[in-house]
Amino acid sequence: MKTRPAVEVSQLWVAYPGCPLVLQGVDLRVEVGQRVGVIGPNGAGKTTLFLALAGLLPLRAGQITLFGEPLQPGQFRPEVGLVFQDPDDQLFAASVAEDVAFGPRNLGWPEAEIIAAVQSALQRTGTLHLANRPPHRLSSGEKRLIAIAGILAMQPQLVLYDEPTANLDLRARRQLIAFFQQVGHTFLLASHDLELILEVCDWVILLDQGRVWAQGSPRQLLSQADLLEAHSLEVPPSLRCQGKSG
Repeated sequence: MKTRPAVEVSQLWVAYPGCPLVLQGVDLRVEVGQRVGVIGPNGAGKTTLFLALAGLLPLRAGQITLFGEPLQPGQFRPEVGLVFQDPDDQLFAASVAEDVAFGPRNLGWPEAEIIAAVQSALQRTGTLHLANRPPHRLSSGEKRLIAIAGILAMQPQLVLYDEPTANLDLRARRQLIAFFQQVGHTFLLASHDLELILEVCDWVILLDQGRVWAQGSPRQLLSQADLLEAHSLEVPPSLRCQGKSG
């Protein structure tokens, strides 16, 4: 029996109220377990796509199906988690542990399950030692990992990561890459960091002007200089070096 895809998007058209269309006829399929990078210039529609997949935007036309069930805009789907580009948009509690517990607690889980979920999420992100710290006193990298932990605590099957390495130093970036390399859930990751895409994704989608222009394996797609240049992107340095040495 064929496994249902994690995500199916068919002819998706999305606009913010009173604004021109942002997504224009997007078709997309993500299999369970896939790690998909979403690339494109500023204004391509990456964040809008993620907000639509999370049910946070009305659709002008088209359909989104998650794990075989059609998504209704405004509908909360706990199997889908969205990690915002700015972790300060997600962190608000007095302590890290309280912040990470917020989702499970609002889902009405028993307290013992909440405690176990918080511990597991903090362990998976390597932040258990920060449990009693106030989030506003953390570094940018630590905040990013705690924001991720808050989503993981709800045990989603699909996570949407919007520019997860933005404004991170080298150490925090490497820590985040190590996390992505060991996760077991399906994810979509929007980023301008094409080296990150090469390291952690097994499929890439090029989005620009609200449309999907190309998709393929990371090395195959990200080595196409003419294609990337046409969409205000560049071949990652590691692939440029390989081309010269070959």
